[in-house]
Amino acid sequence: MKVLLVYANPIASSLNGEIKLVVEESLVSSGHEIDVIDLYADRFDPVLTLEERKAYFETTFRRGDLAADYAKRLMNAEGLVFVFPTWSMGPPAILKGFFDRVFGPDVSFSLDEDGNLLPNLQHITKVVAIVTYGRERLVLWWFGDPPRRMIKRWLKWFLAPSANVRFLALYNLHKPNENRVANFLTKVRRTMANF
Repeated sequence: MKVLLVYANPIASSLNGEIKLVVEESLVSSGHEIDVIDLYADRFDPVLTLEERKAYFETTFRRGDLAADYAKRLMNAEGLVFVFPTWSMGPPAILKGFFDRVFGPDVSFSLDEDGNLLPNLQHITKVVAIVTYGRERLVLWWFGDPPRRMIKRWLKWFLAPSANVRFLALYNLHKPNENRVANFLTKVRRTMANF
């Protein structure tokens, strides 16, 4: 399977960096073809420009060069994996900008003649988001856990109706626990081995 891995953390030596390596190793050893987008290493500009916003619903939405390259790579993928931390109750701004600039018309959705939005990523059948949180699950639940809702509800709408969307979350990292982290990495390995 062609898997697009989207990584959003500026610190390669972080836990997210370790998770990314585990994901890559597990997917390659399972025989998958992986394409890695490292948003920070690519110096991706997350800001939707004035010109992009004005042309957003035109027949062909014109993206900047890097966003256009990401869009092509997304359209070639059969599976998606996201690895990111949660900051201020949401994904890093660079990942939100990835969705704003890449997941636009003619990629994640198309418009019919009546202006209805139709899901356009029907070729993607598997998604796994691997997300780390500083706070405990109960606090995130109270706030609605925006990253979980973004992946499990918003993103799922664009995909094949039968798409398998998994969300692996490691909560409470403000209270470090080596065993909990090790168990989570084992879960990531197992999930990627069965991707």
